[in-house]
Amino acid sequence: MKHDALLFDFDGVLVDSEPVHYQCWNEILSTFGLSLGWEAWSANCIGVSDRLMLERMSRQLTPPIDVETLYETYPRKKARFLELMEEEMPFFDGVEALFESLHADYSLAVVTSSGRSEVEPILQKAGLNRFLKASVFGGDVTRLKPAPDPYLKAAQMLNAKHPLVIEDSDAGEQSGLAAGFAVLRVATPAEVPSRLASLLGSSRPK
Repeated sequence: MKHDALLFDFDGVLVDSEPVHYQCWNEILSTFGLSLGWEAWSANCIGVSDRLMLERMSRQLTPPIDVETLYETYPRKKARFLELMEEEMPFFDGVEALFESLHADYSLAVVTSSGRSEVEPILQKAGLNRFLKASVFGGDVTRLKPAPDPYLKAAQMLNAKHPLVIEDSDAGEQSGLAAGFAVLRVATPAEVPSRLASLLGSSRPK
């Protein structure tokens, strides 16, 4: 099947940003006496919305704390995340060249549970916005991943019939499959170019 669109997750696919999210939330949640280990973060927080992550964290405190109290720190987290990301820009090597090589043959979109204010400036700084025909952020749909809504919305915006979803998390993969789309699961951003080249080699539009 020839794909007509490529729908990229952001965190863990285009950028190695999970360590940055982890650092930001650890800094903030430490003021509430909560320290997150990387294994616990990886198991419970990757691929889900920040609100769902905070709901899980609020129940780990003794006594549990109202999730709204934690959620009030979200603006601080977003500002800190943007600061660190603009310093590090942890995209995989050649990301701009890859998008440039793909955008003539495929409609490209970014589909993420992260907020627009966290992601859009980074995409702009990396030179990727000019190749994107659609973007879906955490505030653009009612139900986030693993629900199919984010990927369904992106496909609708692109009028895509056979999109390929590129994901790194269980929640993201479930979202793409629930939308009825093919999913390419990657372990790290660094393997995205080679995995895409292998998969699309025989299915690139003529």
